[in-house]
Amino acid sequence: MSRVKRGTVTKKRHNRLFKLTKGFWGQRKNIFRRAKETLLRAMAFAFKGRKLLKRDMRALFITRIKAAANQHDMSYSTFIHGLKKSHVELNRKMLSQLAVYDAPVFAELAAIART
Repeated sequence: MSRVKRGTVTKKRHNRLFKLTKGFWGQRKNIFRRAKETLLRAMAFAFKGRKLLKRDMRALFITRIKAAANQHDMSYSTFIHGLKKSHVELNRKMLSQLAVYDAPVFAELAAIART
């Protein structure tokens, strides 16, 4: 009876994981058990980092809008409240872009929010 070599599926799974851990330090890139636990931790940090990035960007947008609203003698909260009452549905990202790159349009929005 001929010899059967096994482990092709396992080898494939290991290689797939090692491809993801390329660039890690020491055993974390070439020992399966170490690589797997490091990769799980890295993926958790990556997920958390994406959420934190969204939070940081929203804070940046709000800061920009606040600075532009202050130039028009309004606080951020009164500006946003005025826009909501006027049924202007622009998100904070777009408002911050207008504040930075298109000041005349932002001035019109401030006038709308004031009424």
